Amino acid sequence: MSIRALTAGPPTRHLLHLRRTVPERASHQLPGYSVGMKLLNLDHVAIAVHDLDQAIEDHRRRYGVTPMYREVVEEQGVEEAMLAVGGSFVQLLGALRPDSPVGRFLQRRGEGLHHIAYAVVDIEAALAHLKAEGALLVDREPREGGRGTRIAFVHPRGGNQTLVELVEYPL
Repeated sequence: MSIRALTAGPPTRHLLHLRRTVPERASHQLPGYSVGMKLLNLDHVAIAVHDLDQAIEDHRRRYGVTPMYREVVEEQGVEEAMLAVGGSFVQLLGALRPDSPVGRFLQRRGEGLHHIAYAVVDIEAALAHLKAEGALLVDREPREGGRGTRIAFVHPRGGNQTLVELVEYPL
């Protein structure tokens, strides 16, 4: 995997600060959160696109945003561009090959919303909590994601017919 940080920006720094300051699940119960499942932020909304360069240019021209990061995640068969929007990102996803998950998505459904991603404090605890709640997990164990993160996916049949990604930032 290769990563290019195109600019420094607040979303990642903000989340790293939050991850370091949120109490561990054993020591505190935050209002609105169940033990083992602490959402820090809406990390990103992912949009699958046929032409990543064109999608980046369209977002630059229409909305005035440019990628903070652009990288190839070979293990997932994608090239991604992360556009900072407030404290979150829009992730533009281009397939590296037609047999990748995003490639198959594009063939079946065309361009559009692929998934939403939540930043979590502890991805193992989040996965254990979701498993205990009966969610259908795509990933039972975290795997390497973009930007040095660890990620895992929850199947759309696990709730509201929307693919959900969990993202844990390194400390």
